[in-house]
Amino acid sequence: MEEPKNQTNNSNPPVEPKVTGIGGVFFFSDNLQETKNWYAKNLGFEISDWGSSSFESRNIDRPEEINSLQWCPFKKGDEYFSPSKKDFMINYRVQNMEGLLIKLKENGVTILDDIATYDYGKFVHIMDAEGNKIELWEPK
Repeated sequence: MEEPKNQTNNSNPPVEPKVTGIGGVFFFSDNLQETKNWYAKNLGFEISDWGSSSFESRNIDRPEEINSLQWCPFKKGDEYFSPSKKDFMINYRVQNMEGLLIKLKENGVTILDDIATYDYGKFVHIMDAEGNKIELWEPK
């Protein structure tokens, strides 16, 4: 696992490690294509090639910043939600992922994997006290 560290910038104080918003809502569906079609037909969702719908908003404190919330059904039983037994998973947008992981480890939170880095940000998964798998995402 990447060694967590607090992010600092020579001219700015460290960025507080915390959740800043919701990045996605994911849930199981018994009939994946029918569910996507229903949301598209009845609620106007535009479903992307990889099966999600994206909702954009602006950061009120930095209006030039555009945030994205992903909505995506998964086929019932998809292993992506494991080890959670729940039918949903929430993705939270965070700042200072490394600092947050230090805090979570100190608090005894179960961290399921290493930080994965992609073109669109960093991801890691944790479990909450109720056994819900949570996806943490720090956008680039």
